[in-house]
Amino acid sequence: MTGTGGAGPRPRSAWWREGAVTATAFVLCLLGGVAQVDDTFSAPPANAYVIAVVSCAALTARHRAPLAALAATTASGVLVPLLGLLLSPPIVAPAVITAYSYSLTARTERRAVGAVALASLVLLAASTPLSGGLSWQDASRMTSVAAAVLVAGVLGHSVRNRRAYLAAVEERALRAEKSRDSEARRRVAEERVRIARELHDLVAHQITLANAQATVAAHLFDSRPEQTRKSLGQLVETTGHALDELRATVGLLRQSGDAAVPAEPAPGLSGLPVLLESFRRAGLEVSVHQEGTARPLPPGVDLTAFRIVQEALTNVTKHAGSGSARVRLDWSRERVTLTVADDGGGPRSASRPAGPPDRPPPGYGLIGMRERATAVGGHLSAGGRPEGGFLVRAQLPVPPAKDRTRPADGAAAGESTDDGKAGDTP
Repeated sequence: MTGTGGAGPRPRSAWWREGAVTATAFVLCLLGGVAQVDDTFSAPPANAYVIAVVSCAALTARHRAPLAALAATTASGVLVPLLGLLLSPPIVAPAVITAYSYSLTARTERRAVGAVALASLVLLAASTPLSGGLSWQDASRMTSVAAAVLVAGVLGHSVRNRRAYLAAVEERALRAEKSRDSEARRRVAEERVRIARELHDLVAHQITLANAQATVAAHLFDSRPEQTRKSLGQLVETTGHALDELRATVGLLRQSGDAAVPAEPAPGLSGLPVLLESFRRAGLEVSVHQEGTARPLPPGVDLTAFRIVQEALTNVTKHAGSGSARVRLDWSRERVTLTVADDGGGPRSASRPAGPPDRPPPGYGLIGMRERATAVGGHLSAGGRPEGGFLVRAQLPVPPAKDRTRPADGAAAGESTDDGKAGDTP
């Protein structure tokens, strides 16, 4: 059967299909008129042609008005005995077809069942002999007439459920595909943000150190050549480290089929002494103080702690106008608190560290630190100190302590390079 008629022209194949269905119903009506009431067979009488024409004309409206078509074809079936014809399944073929069509397109299942059942009962009553005994041939014919309409209704309902099931499966598949696409886009966006943070942290850190070392070399070029040579050597080393880290980070963007790049372990608090030494070579005096018993951190938290200290000290070098900074690590049962403070430049806002008036506003350093802390379940705050300077404080979660006797490598090493200032607190 074709779908319900709607706006717009119907395809040519639909017209051919409708013509074939109508012609088949017309032929079946005429064949039903061959059998007479007295169980004899003869050519279809004129009444059979009338029934065939009327019922098949109503059949053409079953897509636009399926309920009206079902009522019209059922009424034509009721007229069959009144016109002296034998009511049999072939002659009610149009009613069978419209019962199928209505079950296929009814708005609710209850309406379809009610309409088809009523049509079946009406035809059953019309086929009942009004006089004489009820033979087994009459009972068989009555049952077949009523059953043909009911079976057509059940078949239409089954086809409708099947189509609804396939449509639901297709819709779920489309939703699943859309959700996969959105999940892929979300992961790509998260990866871009992660790589952007890494690039910002390492570029800002290394370029700041390189700028400070180049500034020292330019200042001492005439008066202290040996110190200038040393600063230039440190500048070469710093830029070499920057290139190595850039190469490792950009290597994450390579396709899966590209040549593998040797992976280096992600930095953590164990690399804190080397980090602080790089700032000291650039002219920033950094002191470290630790409270509590340190313990190893998960890789993500360890990397976050390292990057926060790195970015905070980089901001001190770029914006503070101070030659010293203090780093403090407070270890507790559930978290480690990192504090980086300086005394230069006076109080500043949390989102925009102060700098010279002609310097462009700072970038995404503080935003990146907050995002990193939030990503591992921590919290970061930054702002000016009442007594002057700037302070960055991050609280990061740590796993339950298993061994409280062994301090973390980075913190222990950091205390060993304290230069006598371990007691300073922000």
